[in-house]
Amino acid sequence: MNLKLKIWRQKDATRKGKMVDYNIADVSPDMSFLEMLDVLNNQLIEKGEDPVAFDHDCREGICGMCSLHINGEAHGPDRGVTTCQLHMRKFKDGDTIYIEPFRAKAFPVIKDLVVDRSSFDRIQHAGGFVSVNTSGNTQDANAIPINKDNADKAFDAATCIGCGACVASCKNSSAMLFVSAKVSQYALLPQGQVEGKRRVLNMVKQMDEEGFGNCSNTGACEVECPKGISLENIARMNREYLAASVTEEK
Repeated sequence: MNLKLKIWRQKDATRKGKMVDYNIADVSPDMSFLEMLDVLNNQLIEKGEDPVAFDHDCREGICGMCSLHINGEAHGPDRGVTTCQLHMRKFKDGDTIYIEPFRAKAFPVIKDLVVDRSSFDRIQHAGGFVSVNTSGNTQDANAIPINKDNADKAFDAATCIGCGACVASCKNSSAMLFVSAKVSQYALLPQGQVEGKRRVLNMVKQMDEEGFGNCSNTGACEVECPKGISLENIARMNREYLAASVTEEK
């Protein structure tokens, strides 16, 4: 396939960026999207030009680093996959492909297609963990009975990889799907309920401080999420937050 790429180029966070046109030929339909960008970068390097900066790591749909906005969609036109799992057969010969970074106030651009998502790290540091006694007296996990329905929902929430597609898809740049997934995976399990009230209050507070918007109720986040995190988690987080807020006031 022969393709025309319109890629966002930006030297750093302080400078203005712009879309730059590139032509790429003989693209195999079996290539992944990132492999196609690798080919482009090899061509740019051979010409003595600056390659396009983009995030990647595992290339197995696990780490969430490869987040790109492709033709107006987070991770591109496929569903239930990350950018590294998107294949070029989803496009046609002669297509023009727009490639941009995830855009949100809380995700400042570092360079080209790379954004700073450390705001997600700070939200998790605020409460996305379980404090346990690791002195050797810990109870075996298999000895704690857990309702299977709750366990399944907790595991579903835990599949969130923190890529930020929910933020990029939301017109308010809301991180509520991400935060609710991290809250839910602990709220549904007995190990996480000990500090549950403090967790949801701290994580929501940190989310607001980072500059993320509120939920837009359009459901775009669930549609674009590569792991299919359910909107039910947002409802659960709202209930957890309300209960914790009432308790805190008393």
